[in-house]
Amino acid sequence: MGKAFNIGLAAFAAIGSFLFGYDSGVMTDVIASNNFLGFFNTTSTSPIVGAINSTFNGGAVFGALFGGIIMDRYGRRKTIGIGAFICTLGAILQAAAYHLAMILVGRIVAGFSVGLLSMSVPVYQSECAHPSIRGLIVGLAQQMIGVGFIVSTWVGYGSGQMPDGSSFQWRFPLSFQAVPAALLCIGMLWLPESPRHLIATDRLDEGMAILRKLHYDGSNEDWIQAEFNEIKITIDAEKYNTAPGWLVMFKVPQWRRRLALATLVQIFTQFTGINVIGYYQTIMYKALGFTGGKELLVAGIYNCIGPLANLIFITFLIDRIGRKRPMIYGIVAITVALICEGVINSQNIDGSRRGLSIAGVFFLFCVTVIFSLSFGPIRSKGAAFATFWAQVSPTALENLGWKFYFVFVAWNLLVTLPCLIFLFKETKGLSLEEIDLLFGDRALGHLANNIEKNQVAHTNVAGIGHFEEPKRA
Repeated sequence: MGKAFNIGLAAFAAIGSFLFGYDSGVMTDVIASNNFLGFFNTTSTSPIVGAINSTFNGGAVFGALFGGIIMDRYGRRKTIGIGAFICTLGAILQAAAYHLAMILVGRIVAGFSVGLLSMSVPVYQSECAHPSIRGLIVGLAQQMIGVGFIVSTWVGYGSGQMPDGSSFQWRFPLSFQAVPAALLCIGMLWLPESPRHLIATDRLDEGMAILRKLHYDGSNEDWIQAEFNEIKITIDAEKYNTAPGWLVMFKVPQWRRRLALATLVQIFTQFTGINVIGYYQTIMYKALGFTGGKELLVAGIYNCIGPLANLIFITFLIDRIGRKRPMIYGIVAITVALICEGVINSQNIDGSRRGLSIAGVFFLFCVTVIFSLSFGPIRSKGAAFATFWAQVSPTALENLGWKFYFVFVAWNLLVTLPCLIFLFKETKGLSLEEIDLLFGDRALGHLANNIEKNQVAHTNVAGIGHFEEPKRA
């Protein structure tokens, strides 16, 4: 079926990312609901609100940790379905909450599902994607996170127009996410498993059939055979040379380095401040003088801007300019925007200076645009650090005010920027097996480094394929 099926599959699976964006963004409007605050006897800057947000991220930590185990055991497709089912339960618990413990449990359950989906959806997408469009395919996950934020904001904004005496203000936005979650859970029954997982579990005929279904265009049979062989040989070498379990990730130098870089990306995305703004932007807008429902309207516009920028980037730029350079330029620009935001807030403490208030909103918008043009398409969720920021940010915004922005500025300049420049490598246009070579010897050095797509592949689908070097004149 080729590229169209490939993109359609990735887009449907990205509903899992939509759920992450929705369940994260929905609390922006929920914590601004007077009925919600009165029902739970709290305020928008209280530790209780921090706990409601941080328990979601705490659940995501465990969902991500168990994600790898569940994917290896049940496959990528079933893992996404399981995550969607759990998300449906979490939505019901949150929407039906009649005391604080119930909504906290609902947030934990929803967080676990989002962690599971955040782990499995990008893996499923990348293993199904053609190397030439992997940036676009995986970028769909981030795009759908943004779409989730947009939908949650406007659903929340519309619900917020109900009278303060109605719990519809917050119960409907929390329940709405059950619809896409149930759709994803059911729909994944008709989508294929990742070819790499099928080959890894010795379902070779199925793996070859799915590779053809995903990538065959009528004239690239040699590439299909070569891709199958490369995946099969790499997986067999990994099985032969590594012990089962997760400790091997810390023992093998190449894998240890990749684990470190993946962890750093998660940390760096959180220190851009993007999730703090996403969760608590209504508090920031109130500090700038936008009140009486205007803060919800501005938040709705904010949540539309980032996804539009991300769509432009993944469609026209990422597979041309790569990943590393945008991150470097992006972190510099985000830092400048945060400096400007901090300075503006320091000169507009009570939000009464209209010009500075508008400028403050502008620089917050700049952060989401720049993030979407740099970190967005390769964003990891960083659940552990998101949990920390979700818990402390309401108190920090209330007590530190404008000084809080400079915590992120200092980290970005002293840690993120040097690490991006000296530690990260470009992966543009490479297959997953070629990325293996980029970070050291392929499969612990036991496979040749000269497995290329232009070699002639001879594949025996019932066994291990082999490559024959092209004859030289």
